[in-house]
Amino acid sequence: MIDVTDRVRVSACLHRFVNEEAIPGTGIEPGAFWTGLATLICELEPLNRELLAIRVRLQSDLDRWHRERRSGFDVEEYKRYLREIGYLGADGPDFQVATENVDAELAAIAGPQLVVPLDNARYALNAANARWGSLYDALYGTDVIPGEGGTELRKEYNPARGAQVVAFVQEFLDRQFPLRESAHRSVVRYAVDNDGMLAALPGGKLTRLQQRGALVGYRGAPQAPSVLLLVHHGLHVELRIDAAHAIGRAHPAGLCDVVLESAPTTIQDCEDSVAAVDAEDKVGVYRNWLGLMRGTLEATFLKNGRQMTRRLNADRSYRAVDGGTFSLPGRSLMLVRNVGHFIMSDAVTLDERAVPETFLDAAVTALIAIHDLRQTGPVRNSRTGSVYIVKPKMHGPDEVAFADRLFARVEDLLDLPRYTLKMGIMDEERRTSVNLKACIHAARHRVVFINTGFLDRTGDEIRSVMEAGPVVRKGDMKTARWLDAYERRNVDVGLACGIQGRGQIGKGMWAMPDRMAEMLKVKVGHPLSGASTAWVPSPTAATLHALHYHQVNVAEVQASLEARAAAPLDEVLTPPVQHGTRLSPPEIQDELNNNLQSILGYVVRWIDLGVGCSKVPDYHDVALMEDRATLRISAQHVANWLHHGICTTEQVERSLREMARKVDAQNSGDESYHPMADDFDRNVALLAARDLVLSGLQQPNGYTEAILISRRRERKAQVS
Repeated sequence: MIDVTDRVRVSACLHRFVNEEAIPGTGIEPGAFWTGLATLICELEPLNRELLAIRVRLQSDLDRWHRERRSGFDVEEYKRYLREIGYLGADGPDFQVATENVDAELAAIAGPQLVVPLDNARYALNAANARWGSLYDALYGTDVIPGEGGTELRKEYNPARGAQVVAFVQEFLDRQFPLRESAHRSVVRYAVDNDGMLAALPGGKLTRLQQRGALVGYRGAPQAPSVLLLVHHGLHVELRIDAAHAIGRAHPAGLCDVVLESAPTTIQDCEDSVAAVDAEDKVGVYRNWLGLMRGTLEATFLKNGRQMTRRLNADRSYRAVDGGTFSLPGRSLMLVRNVGHFIMSDAVTLDERAVPETFLDAAVTALIAIHDLRQTGPVRNSRTGSVYIVKPKMHGPDEVAFADRLFARVEDLLDLPRYTLKMGIMDEERRTSVNLKACIHAARHRVVFINTGFLDRTGDEIRSVMEAGPVVRKGDMKTARWLDAYERRNVDVGLACGIQGRGQIGKGMWAMPDRMAEMLKVKVGHPLSGASTAWVPSPTAATLHALHYHQVNVAEVQASLEARAAAPLDEVLTPPVQHGTRLSPPEIQDELNNNLQSILGYVVRWIDLGVGCSKVPDYHDVALMEDRATLRISAQHVANWLHHGICTTEQVERSLREMARKVDAQNSGDESYHPMADDFDRNVALLAARDLVLSGLQQPNGYTEAILISRRRERKAQVS
């Protein structure tokens, strides 16, 4: 450790990274950065402790109230009590969000959003480059095209499957970019003139697009373009033309691909999808963010036996229809998600105590983003001079106001103009949900993003009403009264506060990356709800979900919702507990197995491999994207049922052992996997899973991080 002041010390690897890698080129003097950070920590650390103590006090108050009223629930009495203890505050006067200098990707473009672990350079680059994606590839490689009747997915190209892809895309073009006459499948040649796009039909007849301004650019010669750039609902679409291409040869006009603007924004994540437990891990995360902001990040890997190197995509250049040239970003606009206020890091200490890791995240990720603001690299992220930081797991308006104060201190530290650092508010904790208007007001000059997080929000719901009774089965949470009201209320409050045109209203993750056909049927509900973005698990999913934003004009939906009354707070506050339901022993065991298999499948990768987000087979062998949010639900659900006697500790222990064997079998083909069933009593991953359940009530707000970090450090020590 290196002494920065007489009270603050910094780990040598973090100190070296900042001084030697992050700071050069920013114009910041290293000594001033560290002394300024030390001053910030000394000022804000006591306030952070006070806010965390309030969380504990309020949870204790909630537990006591629910214990005393298990026989009945009166929502009016509940609201009076919540106001009395300071859990529920007044909404305050109406206002409009005042955030300025927001990039169009957040303020004006509705489309999918990726969330990706920043500790994995390859994944981070894939997500950043997911701004554009081949619709042909996304359809051909997924179950959107059913593999039946000769259209199955093969190792070699299947022309019958390819024909179904082309037919699907032609229907998409006819719906969103219709011609005045005929259909795109009949076009034998595309061309460009001063009035836009020309489409030649058999016999020499010419037609145009019904939407006069839909063609905005092209590449190649006007009479034989190689790319036509169209726009619809703010999202761009490239028609790629190459009659010599293997696919283009089969199309009368040589159309070889249709490329969609897929993920306008991406969250590079330092939080739920990352397993960083010490200073060395954290430096790795920061180093990848530095590479993204400088435009120099690379990842070399083997694919199909060939070595490949991935880099950030360049911008895309076009000729305008009316002359001249222009370009569009080749990459998603990147936000960075910092950790929550409750996680402590001994990478920096104050009086030998670990300090809030969110202080380090705010200071270091903002410092690194100066490379983008000063344009020190070959590519740009923000074109308006802003840095976008997503803040998770804040509890109510006081904590949002504290985050606003933290951002202001970081701006002063880095000599940035006030409100350079923009804030994304994750609406994933109950105290934020019920006070959302006041939370937005606390960050009204910074907020660019509010997002409903079903997974973490469900985990916090279970812990918040732990003493109210046994909660419903995990699958039934999706139809619980509180959840629908929470999802609607988030949109209603965001629109009432004027976030449209200044930021995003977001919805949660599609968790089944292999079930894209189902996603196409279901996830259209997110733009239909008025959300301008929603999370997807992969670049392929982003391309397919982008179809929904062509199908739905989100701006029109939001305008139609502005007069709607906000979803009732009473419904948001209704606990999802069982009312007279008597589950059978097999139903209880099935739920227990489902939860514990989910916990073990995720935790074993976290503890043994340091993987914070991965595609994990569930109890029924369906691959699901799992992170700490899903873990929090499962652990709190079992803890709740244990607490209320729905199951016993002995049942949990037996099920843990049985599910450990199942997870071992599911991972039997992975050479890096360390079986849990080999040593039930000492396997660190299994012990971590056991701790998460049996100590679930003792974990503040049901969070999993303290146990995961401790056990991961234990496992790293074993391996080393």
